[in-house]
This record gives sequence, C-alpha cells and structure tokens, in this order.
Amino acid sequence: MKPASPGDMLTADQCATILKALADHTRLRILESLLIEEKCVTELVRQLRCPQPHISHHLRILRDAGLIEGLRDGKQVCYRILPRVQRVLANRQGRALNFGCCELRFPEMVLAGMGHTR
Repeated sequence: MKPASPGDMLTADQCATILKALADHTRLRILESLLIEEKCVTELVRQLRCPQPHISHHLRILRDAGLIEGLRDGKQVCYRILPRVQRVLANRQGRALNFGCCELRFPEMVLAGMGHTR
C-alpha cells in the first residue's frame, strides 16, 4: 500500500490498514526507532527488549501497511522507513506523517534523535 503524497487522499480501507498498523505500542516504537536510522532485526530486538519472533511479526505488519521495507544484507534483514514515507515526513518539516486520512505527530524526543528542531 502506498501512503498518500501531500494532497492525496487514501481510501477508507487504506486508512484503516495504516491506522491498524500504528495502533500498537511495539509498532510505534519500531517506527520511531527506524525514523532515527535504519536497523537490522537483531538491533531492534536488543533495543526494544522483545523476542525476535515478536519483532518480526510487527515488522511484517508495518511492511504490509506500506510504511517500511526490508533490505537483505547477507543473513541479516535491515529495515528502513520507505523513501516515499520519509519524503512525506520531510514535507511536514520532520514533525508529522500526513497520510491524507490522518496525521501522525512524533514526540519531541524522537524528533531530536532525528536531528530535527522546532
């Protein structure tokens, strides 16, 4: 699923898929972590202190919602925010993701980790 570009509107089903993907504490923590920098599954497991299958499950949901992508690096898979989602973030001065159906704002702490200031 493609997140909306600024000015685009998502269908109700697309919006619901994104909102479901973001409606979990672990998935929000993963998304916030990936906003700071690309990370491999092992790094996310260590950072979030969750079992690998749990992290992989949540990564799949975020990937299926069109928010992140996995890139294989040998035996490891590293994840990053999709470039088009990063562009949407950049278009909001690094403060929010606007999906057309809703806007997600990030805590100042996350923005500081990304190098953005208000």
